[in-house]
Amino acid sequence: MKYAEVQNCIGGAFVSPDAPKLDVYDPSSGRILSRVPLSSARDVDAAVIAAHAALPGWSGTPIKERVQVLYRYKTLLEKHIDELAALVTEENGKITSEARAEVLKSAELTEFACSLPQLVTGEVLEVSRGVECRVEHYPVGVVASVTPFNFPIMVPNWSIPNAIALGNCMILKPSELVPLSARRIVELLQEAGLPPGVLQVVHGGQEAVEAICDHPGIAAVSFVGSTKVAQIVYRRATSHLKRCLALGGAKNHLIVMPDADREMAATNIVASMSGCAGQRCMAASVMVAVADTEHVITRMAEVARAMVPGTDVGPVISAAALERITRYIDEAEAAGATIVVDGRGTKVAGREEGYYIGPTIIDHVTPDMRIAQEEVFGPVLVIVRAKDVSEALEIENASPYGNAASVFTESGSVARYVMEHASAGMVGVNVGVPVPREPFSFGGWNDSRFGVGDITGKGSIGFWTQAKKMTTKWNKEAGVNWMS
Repeated sequence: MKYAEVQNCIGGAFVSPDAPKLDVYDPSSGRILSRVPLSSARDVDAAVIAAHAALPGWSGTPIKERVQVLYRYKTLLEKHIDELAALVTEENGKITSEARAEVLKSAELTEFACSLPQLVTGEVLEVSRGVECRVEHYPVGVVASVTPFNFPIMVPNWSIPNAIALGNCMILKPSELVPLSARRIVELLQEAGLPPGVLQVVHGGQEAVEAICDHPGIAAVSFVGSTKVAQIVYRRATSHLKRCLALGGAKNHLIVMPDADREMAATNIVASMSGCAGQRCMAASVMVAVADTEHVITRMAEVARAMVPGTDVGPVISAAALERITRYIDEAEAAGATIVVDGRGTKVAGREEGYYIGPTIIDHVTPDMRIAQEEVFGPVLVIVRAKDVSEALEIENASPYGNAASVFTESGSVARYVMEHASAGMVGVNVGVPVPREPFSFGGWNDSRFGVGDITGKGSIGFWTQAKKMTTKWNKEAGVNWMS
């Protein structure tokens, strides 16, 4: 193994739990990188105890002092970008440019958290003569975040900076497939001056997640992963009277109109489909080709064929993922779809054991095919045909998901019509990946999100805090009424 066995972080110290271990693989080569513990409910309890011990001191620290840690942490993320990007590439498989972008996005998320003192200043109003009402934000307490494999650094930083800036103490349960980055996140925060116990890391699988949902000492849980698991986590956490925000999967539709700019549409759509090997909830999954869009499809095929696996496209996360994605393509082809660009059977010289699949474009897919309905989570784009924009929106609206949608057009009226009628929480025009930038919040609709609020930006403030309403009367001359 290149790295020592992964450890939990409890109370500021790295500890090895007495637990079964799971091998951690480099998806580009199939080689074992490390081993990760599958922590038990007992390990989660130890993390909760440490977090509660740290909570009074941390929540009692003024927010302007708390965010000083995050100013330093942002600087350290930027200083160590090469090292962090290399680690993401090793455990996740992203190409270098994608891994660096992930670290830079983490720095941007942290930068937003540094602005929170200006956003949670509270409200105050003299509601009647001599009577004042005010609202202040208080931390929820000990909170937890369960994060996926596809963004080992960025998604933890969706939650950590905001949650701790707002006075909470956090337990992070990263994906057991990519546990190495979590340690560096903790180490950099410790270097930035984060007190022991404010952030714990508990590695593991289902038992650890269930313990987080069940533990009475955890007040709130955020989750990012598949819709199936998001539903389970949401139901389990809320059944224990916790607040929960669980982000699930996606099946993002990109509507392409005949007047779309050929080059912009083709390059953006292929980049959206293939970026991060398609392993992101914002990836283009379904292109709805409206009327005559052959000029765009032809160019998309040229762009996709020019991409070099191992250089332009990284591997998928595991052998099981590769097998599942290939099965979707095989099934679509057997059902009568046309494989325009075929990424099956891809091998990269010197990394023949890696889990590679090249960009794949499948045309003449019908909405009833499984590949058009379910999240594939690989560099695969299916093309469904529609006669007009109304039919295209019917196809998009029929999806149970609602994470993102885009339209490629030169018409402002068509763009506005799609933005208003798409059933998605994030919508783009001539953008393949319509991710909002801070301070705007990330969050989908329908089966892509369970719970209220968003996970980043201003929308996250309501999730990580609770409002306290205060009414004061110092003027004894103030009138007496039924509200007194």
